[in-house]
This record gives sequence, structure tokens and C-alpha cells, in this order.
Amino acid sequence: MEIKIINKSAHALPNYETGASAGMDLRANISEPITLQPLERSIVKTGLFIELPVGFEAQVRPRSGLAAKKGITVLNAPGTVDADYRGEIGVILVNLSNEAFTIENGERVAQLVIAKHERAEWVEVETLSDTLRGAGGFGSTGVK
Repeated sequence: MEIKIINKSAHALPNYETGASAGMDLRANISEPITLQPLERSIVKTGLFIELPVGFEAQVRPRSGLAAKKGITVLNAPGTVDADYRGEIGVILVNLSNEAFTIENGERVAQLVIAKHERAEWVEVETLSDTLRGAGGFGSTGVK
């Protein structure tokens, strides 16, 4: 699938690192480093603008290495870029660690996954079908 992209950053286009990768790394496009204190958040710009086909979304997800090693994650994970959005892709990063973290220009800060999606139509009814789980909530399918 081809997707139109404008790259106003000095960095290469996002790409798949391996033949089986689902996500492409997004890089920070910033004029000066951003330091996130513990529990602080910031929108990190990427310099990328895309035109997705209708029926697709771009999901902005955390990078597992940053999350595991540094406690840095995407606050609204996954963030959604809709097919009709034409603005710059930004990444809402949050520092969940106990130490300050500095983001440098060009640093890989998140990953982007292109995904097909459906549009639902609601059908109002009076009852729903029965299931084994029924109305069991959080943790209701775990071992007891």
C-alpha cells in the first residue's frame, strides 16, 4: 500500500526495520532537546504529515525499549491518526520513571503502525445474547 507523506524533518522517512516488523520508528524533529522530569509529559513533533486512505488509521505506539529501559511511553497509547487529519504527527510522551529523561533531535521516540479499521453501525436492542462470561468484569476470566 502506498501512503502520501510530507517530510519536513531532516531525518529519513520511517521504515520497517525487518521484513516482519509491524511498526516504523518515529523520530523527534525538535530544534533543541526536551527534558522530561518524572511524571512530566510533552508533545514531540516529528515533521511528518500523511494522507491515509479512508478505512485506515495510523497508530502511534510506545517503543518497548524506551518503556522498559527508561520508563518513557506514549501517554494516549495507542494514539490514532485519522484518515482525514493533515496536520503534523505529534507524539505525546510521558516520563513514568523517577529520573529526568532528555529527548534529542532525531531520537526514535515512538512507532507508527498502519491499520485497517471498520466503521460500526449501532443497532439498539432490548437484550443481548447470553455468554459463559456474561457481565463478568475486569479479571473475571482469570484463574480463581
